[in-house]
Amino acid sequence: MDPTVLQDMRYTTEHNFVGRPVEGYRQPVCLLTRPAAEALGRAQAGLLRRGYALKVYDCYRPQRAVDHFVRWAEDLADERTKAEFYPRVEKARLFADGYIAARSGHSRGSTVDVTLVRLPYVPARPYAPGRPAVDCAAPPGQRVPDGSVDMGTAFDCFDPLSRTDDPRIQGEARAHRDLLRAALSAQGFVNLPEEWWHFTYRPEPFPDTYFDFPVARRSVLR
Repeated sequence: MDPTVLQDMRYTTEHNFVGRPVEGYRQPVCLLTRPAAEALGRAQAGLLRRGYALKVYDCYRPQRAVDHFVRWAEDLADERTKAEFYPRVEKARLFADGYIAARSGHSRGSTVDVTLVRLPYVPARPYAPGRPAVDCAAPPGQRVPDGSVDMGTAFDCFDPLSRTDDPRIQGEARAHRDLLRAALSAQGFVNLPEEWWHFTYRPEPFPDTYFDFPVARRSVLR
């Protein structure tokens, strides 16, 4: 719907909390229901006038990918990504603390994980598998770079600091969170308070349907 929205689809890569490409992600594309995609385009138009652009990390998520997350969370012996994605949270707490669930709004097709980049956009160097892990809540100059502005934490950081209104997030990071939320809220998106990056378009066209077709270029959500 809008080719100016940047895409950094993490679950097709190894750079995510699972540590490997996630089931159901065949191609790195953002799929959304038409109303959500059109609203995202309107938000993008307003941000472009202010010198910013949107970059999406995840959009529609098949149920099989959610199931993959659940299996990973239940495997308490696999902590390869702990140092980066959940350094202060015990893996056994990921369900109880709400970071992992058996169902996701993403599977209904109107939820997007998104951040801001400043224009002109300068892409970060490609992620190198095997590089030393860095705390997702470390200062921005220390975290794995991804070309986005400072949001206080990295994407998918399982940490209380990821809560949108955590009072410890101040300065530029606070301003960026507020700007992102304001731009998307004006177009009908509602933020999940626990995750600064997570927004759902309302009203959802499919509020009770959890789709499971794979992410591929020929997929369509009407």
